Amino acid sequence: MMEFFGKLDDGTVVHRWTVERGGTRVRVLTYGGVVQSVRTPDRDGKVSHVALGFQELTGYLKNPDPYTSRGQDSMNFPAGKGVRRIVLTGFDPFTLDRDIRISNPSGASALALDGTWIRTADGGRARVETAVFPVRWQDFADGTVERTLRPVLPRADVFTTVSQGRIGRFDIERFNGAWRGGFPDNENVARTETVPVADPASQPQWTATTLPYARITAAPTGRFPVYDNTSVTEIPAGGGAPVTRADGPTAGSTARAGGGGNYLSNEIAYRATLLRDRIGRPELPGGHVHTPVLQFAPDNTDPATGTVTDPEFVQNRLDIVAQVRSIVAVAAAGQG
Repeated sequence: MMEFFGKLDDGTVVHRWTVERGGTRVRVLTYGGVVQSVRTPDRDGKVSHVALGFQELTGYLKNPDPYTSRGQDSMNFPAGKGVRRIVLTGFDPFTLDRDIRISNPSGASALALDGTWIRTADGGRARVETAVFPVRWQDFADGTVERTLRPVLPRADVFTTVSQGRIGRFDIERFNGAWRGGFPDNENVARTETVPVADPASQPQWTATTLPYARITAAPTGRFPVYDNTSVTEIPAGGGAPVTRADGPTAGSTARAGGGGNYLSNEIAYRATLLRDRIGRPELPGGHVHTPVLQFAPDNTDPATGTVTDPEFVQNRLDIVAQVRSIVAVAAAGQG
């Protein structure tokens, strides 16, 4: 169901979409794709809100700063020695206009792991601090990634940007490209251009992961296989049509897609690894992890008739979150 929620100063009407099935109700605004509320029964059948925003549009207009709500200004690590510090990021859901029920396992992982302690693969203790990012081109152009990560990367032992990727597999993306491919964001805005960053004169076409990909792909981290993805799409030196290469970029080439594509998952990886290099920490283990697509049960795929969740969907989410946790535990081994 769609209903009027408010109007912006420029006359733009904001609607609220409501989906309610199986006792779960989700409300999403057309104002930046904000999830206004989620109400669902717990295991005992008691219904309560697990997410609750403002009841009127004025609340969002008076509190426009998204950084606190997404944890972007609260990644606070404990002081002292003997603690490894892991920075992890996720994303909001996207393409909700196709299926309002869609979740994002990267955001779910960030929410589940924020502030937790984990035991690394070599027995060390590590603290995980996380942030979630909007699926909007302009926020990235405005520097939200750098604003969030610049204060914490100098103190981090590992960082991992995470997003939803391919069906049935994890990927460690080896290369990230400086190109926006134009897929519409959560405001239905498309951008096709070089990734806009500060000091573009020194901007590389490619950045690379420093995550221990060989160790991660070899470790028994969970249910899904984990791949070392080295594919890219480039315009070779000298010009010509874009070509896809399975073994990484060639010298002097121009980026058209990193291993993670040319959407915001590639861009956050590009920005984070470029920041790593620009602050003088090129050895800091960091890079991008693509999770499997978070799927519904086979009999619950139609957004028009399906339920908001189902047992297989829940199990998939739990398994993905657990494997993200295991992957960063492997990555953090031997650090700090």
